[in-house]
Amino acid sequence: MNPALARRSPLLEGREPYAEVLLGPNRVSLLRDGYQAYPAMLSAIEAAQSTITLETYILRDDGTGKRFIAALCERAKAGVEVLLLFDAWGSSVSDESLDVMKQAGVKVHAFLPLRFASGLKKVVSRLLRRNHRKSLVVDGEVGFTGGLNVTDEYAAVADGGEGWRDTHLRIEGSGALQLETLFLTTWRRQKGPRFDEKRFVRPRVAACAAFNVVGNDFALHQKAIRKAYVDAIGRAKNTIFLTQAYFLPPGKLLKTMYKAVRRGVRVALIVAATTDVKLVLWGARGLYPKLLKNGVEIYEWQGRVLHAKTAVVDGTWATVGSSNLDSLSLRQNLEVNAVVVDADFGRAMESLFLDDLAHCERITHETVKGYGLIRRMLSWFAFQLRHWL
Repeated sequence: MNPALARRSPLLEGREPYAEVLLGPNRVSLLRDGYQAYPAMLSAIEAAQSTITLETYILRDDGTGKRFIAALCERAKAGVEVLLLFDAWGSSVSDESLDVMKQAGVKVHAFLPLRFASGLKKVVSRLLRRNHRKSLVVDGEVGFTGGLNVTDEYAAVADGGEGWRDTHLRIEGSGALQLETLFLTTWRRQKGPRFDEKRFVRPRVAACAAFNVVGNDFALHQKAIRKAYVDAIGRAKNTIFLTQAYFLPPGKLLKTMYKAVRRGVRVALIVAATTDVKLVLWGARGLYPKLLKNGVEIYEWQGRVLHAKTAVVDGTWATVGSSNLDSLSLRQNLEVNAVVVDADFGRAMESLFLDDLAHCERITHETVKGYGLIRRMLSWFAFQLRHWL
């Protein structure tokens, strides 16, 4: 491994990972919130010697965004090949910041920039199809993925942010190469600026059966993440713990969950009561009566905004990523999830889930009956829009 990446940065003091496990050629660190994730990401960027790829749905010109932009510019000026891919719809980065990065040598590309298209169908398709992935890879050796965008919402309150609850991974090893390959495939298909291809020629690395990167695409792998969820839940024998910021899953996934309950599996779901998209919460509440009837435990997260998208099944299969369990993520967007099959990592994910339960209110049949008429009508209406949310 690059010695620079192995050195401990002052940024990481007191920000140790929630958990860390060895999976064959991979070292995987479980990072809770921007408090742990952002310092680790900035430390990796700071240590870059050859290449950086950064992909994000949201990039803003706030304090966090400026810290990342400054770090990328510094490395580009030092001769590192830096590629930045951000979503044109989700981001609000200024032309001034883009110019600063380009002048520093950062290769910048906006995913599906908004422009006029011939025909209403093409306009709608362009708006709905977004790049919702979050990934960072440094020198092909260290990668990050999960739910965090690059903006102050996710930064720790102590760092001037809003402290949103989210989960991210640091991957050291072959998993980082998987993330990099996915990024470069998208960059080329979207006709991003030319870059030094030779920098990205990597030695062959043995695959790891316990770790895999699963990416939704617009063609062959459009349903890859949904399939990973359905397969894991369909095999569950004891427990299924889901943490989902936005929960409006397709019918097949719901039926697979209900079948698991009938097999005697405990299915527990944490959804966000504190959310930035109220309409999705109302839509999810439209599902509550059927979920409860079928034996699914429901918990609503209270407090700061919950944005995590994770799952752990039987304490051995786990996933952390950008994909929500809703139609936009599972059918429309580019997404990426890391899938880990390991008992040590699974126990850490279960521990994180149980920690989060302490911040939740359990939803029961009595809770739902207590919703007023207006609230029930809003939930019904929002649920009808589930394929568009």
